[in-house]
Amino acid sequence: MTGRKPGYLKRWRYIGLPGKLLLLTGLFVMLAEVLIFLPSISTFRVDWLNQRLTAAQLATLAAEGYPGGDVPAGLRAEMLRTAQVKAIASRRHGVRRLVLPVDPQVAIHSHFDLRQQPESWWENVKLKFEQVGDALSALVAPEGRVIRVLGSIGDNRDDLVEVIMPEAPLKAALKTYAMNILAVSAVISLLTAALVYFALSRLLVRPMMRITEAMVHFGQAPEDPARIIVPSGRHDEIGIAERELAEMQKQLSGALLQKTRLAQLGLAVSKINHDLRGMLANTQLLSDRLTAIPDPTVQRFAPKLIASLDRAISFCTDTLRFGRAEEAAPRRELLRLKPLVAEVGDALGLPRDDIDWKFDVDENLRIDADREHLFRILSNLARNAVEALAGSSEQERGARGEIEVRARREGRRVIVDVRDNGPGVPVKARQHLFEAFTGSQRKGGTGLGLAITAELVGVHGGQVRLLESEAGAVFQFEIPDRSVV
Repeated sequence: MTGRKPGYLKRWRYIGLPGKLLLLTGLFVMLAEVLIFLPSISTFRVDWLNQRLTAAQLATLAAEGYPGGDVPAGLRAEMLRTAQVKAIASRRHGVRRLVLPVDPQVAIHSHFDLRQQPESWWENVKLKFEQVGDALSALVAPEGRVIRVLGSIGDNRDDLVEVIMPEAPLKAALKTYAMNILAVSAVISLLTAALVYFALSRLLVRPMMRITEAMVHFGQAPEDPARIIVPSGRHDEIGIAERELAEMQKQLSGALLQKTRLAQLGLAVSKINHDLRGMLANTQLLSDRLTAIPDPTVQRFAPKLIASLDRAISFCTDTLRFGRAEEAAPRRELLRLKPLVAEVGDALGLPRDDIDWKFDVDENLRIDADREHLFRILSNLARNAVEALAGSSEQERGARGEIEVRARREGRRVIVDVRDNGPGVPVKARQHLFEAFTGSQRKGGTGLGLAITAELVGVHGGQVRLLESEAGAVFQFEIPDRSVV
């Protein structure tokens, strides 16, 4: 049986939000009525006893009108019946007087002194709790009990009136009052619970149920934009939740649609890659024959052509790696950077008639990196600069197109800047600059170049960033040595 939840807890878990709200509202209202009922029944008991004491005081005054205070037996019985007591005694100016004597056979079960005047708030609270307890005790007291009650006469505390009375009339009056209060409380509780329920249901429960249904409905087909919740236009917390949910669903739906398109693109690229790799392999076989031609021009360009074809075949082999998994771990070596920068320029046909290619790299500067990865990083950044310059005129730039690569070593890391004097990167593109398919602002661009660059730099333990510049764009990346990665 250990660890098993009671049945009512299990049933509570399966009650809907409206049912829970209705039950809790009724429970809390009834609790409030109980908290009101206890002090009210205590007050009723004290008032009822004070009324008996007042009647006893009137009987005392009537008895004092007879010579010697000797009240005839018939009148004494009528006075006791009117006051609903068995005996009355009083004390004035220190003189005690038995106005209507008690039967010696009567046994007194409890004593109550209504003259108590609490001197502090804490004593007042204790008195109220005692009176509540006395009222509840009277309700459940056995039949035939007799009580003794003392009360003040006037302002003098020493002057008092004392009665001995059966508790049955008090018990009957308390029961009648309690039933009336419970009946009224039940009606008030039902009305209040209904009003609170309908108010909270309209303000909170129904909107929350609408949000829940919208979430379930959207989860069944998150790619469908028609399933996105339409905010109600409220300006409170429910309205904020609706708007945030709608925005989140829009982003998730867009992301899922993009992933679907990427999956379709990956399938198409894999098919193209298979055929293109075969074509490049055939071209490589043909280019190998060029090395046998003795022409000096051919001998000068043939190695570069073969190297470009080898690199193109390697790129085709790794085309799907970006979408399928992370880039392979770099095969790092300590290599000279300047020759590699020159090779990048040759591969891109730089310098050109309209674009200068400059690089400020020390001849002895070495970088700890994967050669092919570094070539791709520099190629992507330089190619982006070429495309930016090609999209702007010399009149717009105010100068001839220029791409410059600068590199320096700072401690155990190498920092490389690739700068151009083109139109720069638009502000709109900077937010998602290094995200695939989102960072490109060029017509026909995919945005993959910078995303691949960021990933290749990242696998080396470095980072790439766009620097603020007065003109053009400056991309900076750093490659730390292996010992600090």
